[in-house]
Amino acid sequence: MTAHRVAVKICGLVRPEDAQIAEAAGAAYLGAILAGGPRLVNLEQAAAVLGPRRVGIRRAAVFGTQSDAEIVSAARTLDLDIVQLHHAPSVARIAQVERDTGCTVWPVLRVAGSSLPAEADDWTDAAGALVLDALVVGQLGGTGVALDWSGLADAVAAWRARHPAATLVLAGGLTPRNVAEAVRLLSPTVVDVSSGVERAPGEKDATLVHHFVQAAHGAVETAP
Repeated sequence: MTAHRVAVKICGLVRPEDAQIAEAAGAAYLGAILAGGPRLVNLEQAAAVLGPRRVGIRRAAVFGTQSDAEIVSAARTLDLDIVQLHHAPSVARIAQVERDTGCTVWPVLRVAGSSLPAEADDWTDAAGALVLDALVVGQLGGTGVALDWSGLADAVAAWRARHPAATLVLAGGLTPRNVAEAVRLLSPTVVDVSSGVERAPGEKDATLVHHFVQAAHGAVETAP
């Protein structure tokens, strides 16, 4: 596999100053959560957090049970690049949201164990991207629960062979201490972190953010 430098998404942003910290650290994506949980923000808050366009940084929002019309409206209001779908993605819905928003859609696949659910290929074909996150019943994400990266390595390698150009986003339980190992085992395109760089829910720690980005970027040397 050709080596690449993994990109970093800092998600669950609730304070404008944390977006600035993420930018300074070298994050490629900034994310706000509209899906629920302790890092939930409304549209006005998300606009303040994401702020003006930053050169080289893409803007993402995480959606839960919102309707397609609500997603389209939010994408326009926030000038999004990425719509992350955490609830009921389907091939038809992925295509519709992409068409209506003009954004790249990242469907979230909930994973338990060492195999990928059957939807993985169809969703990847529709979106050109796939987010892997841990399956936690009753929650849409931001749980801090990690996947079994070693156990998933063969399944992800087989998926990658079928979709060599797709964007693989790895989420769930990532921290500055373990992100290099996750990158080494699964070679994602993007690593997505929220709670793993916080001192309290929604409060990013500048040192942890910088260490996370450094560890993720440094992991390229050992990625398979």
